[in-house]
Amino acid sequence: MQLSVIILNYNVRYFLEQCVLSVQKALEHIDGEIIVIDNNSSDDSCAMMKELFPNVKLIENKENLGFPKGNNIGVAQAKGEYICILNPDTVVAEDTFIKILDTKNWHPNTGIIGCKLIDGTGKFLPESKRGIPTPWVAFTKIFGLYKISNLFGKYYAQHLTENESGKVEILVGAFMVMKRELYNDIGGFDENCFMYSDDIDLSYIVLQKGKSNYYFHETTVIHYKGESTIRDEKYMKRFQEAMNFFYSKHFKKSFVFDVFMKIGAFVFSLIKKNQSKEIKRTIDEYIIFSKDLLDLNLNKKETILNDFSRFKNNSNLNIEIIFDTKSFSYKDIINFMNCNKSKNLTFKNYIPNSNFIIGSNNSIDRGEIIVIKN
Repeated sequence: MQLSVIILNYNVRYFLEQCVLSVQKALEHIDGEIIVIDNNSSDDSCAMMKELFPNVKLIENKENLGFPKGNNIGVAQAKGEYICILNPDTVVAEDTFIKILDTKNWHPNTGIIGCKLIDGTGKFLPESKRGIPTPWVAFTKIFGLYKISNLFGKYYAQHLTENESGKVEILVGAFMVMKRELYNDIGGFDENCFMYSDDIDLSYIVLQKGKSNYYFHETTVIHYKGESTIRDEKYMKRFQEAMNFFYSKHFKKSFVFDVFMKIGAFVFSLIKKNQSKEIKRTIDEYIIFSKDLLDLNLNKKETILNDFSRFKNNSNLNIEIIFDTKSFSYKDIINFMNCNKSKNLTFKNYIPNSNFIIGSNNSIDRGEIIVIKN
């Protein structure tokens, strides 16, 4: 078997369904398998998987074992030469795995390969490629210095643009492809890791093995992100714990970083409070891309277009675009989002078989699910 896709789920039933649907399409021409590990979700994730995807291997944990251990359990049952660690709040293109598994990308020193990630609005997610977060590098991230100059750009590996492939030090755990043999050789994710340091730790250990990690820009994956990583008041504390774990394991604990983090936590809390005061965006019009005559009853003007080329954004209105995933490939949807991102456009996907609309308007808050009533 060539590829095992490992998806660890916790209480994101609708995002999981969409993710598995996209992965199934991406595996149509690959000898692969999907393994879903559920960390004791309280929603109906497991019931949905059994009903809609009976041929997908489902592992039901009796408690929430965390990201590292949950993924290690899944990889232990994988059969593929390669594994992909994939978040459930992602959507892959139909050719994502074909492109990444191309033999030209894999050499004896290849470690992990990641790809270009965008959020639900089509915006590039800079954590797609990162550097080792030394105290100074982490400081430039916390205080936003990387936005000022590429001199401070190591945290987000700004030696590469989002549309350049190349070597990077750290890749994000939302999407990682590597050989299963290498994963097992390094012992997988460290189960003692705090949240937010597991992918950093894994990437760094791969580098210590003399391997090189690569950012591959030629395929794009949607990562709704806010659905699995909520930026609440505890975020900075968890980030601090994660960095301290990483330093104590590989370097030494940094008093200077602790001071920086305390200052950063205060600044972050002020920013978060300010963001919470923002007026929620209202939709003026819906544009539905579908080759069928859909009536979604969204209580606003609905325009149906059956061809992407017919879309012209000449309006200052807040427009929400809804893609019928039965009519268009995920690759075409992702390409459209990449090319048409705008402050007055938001995007959602319609999953016709289960009759719901899903997406996210930013990478900070939880996503949005609209179940269509028959």
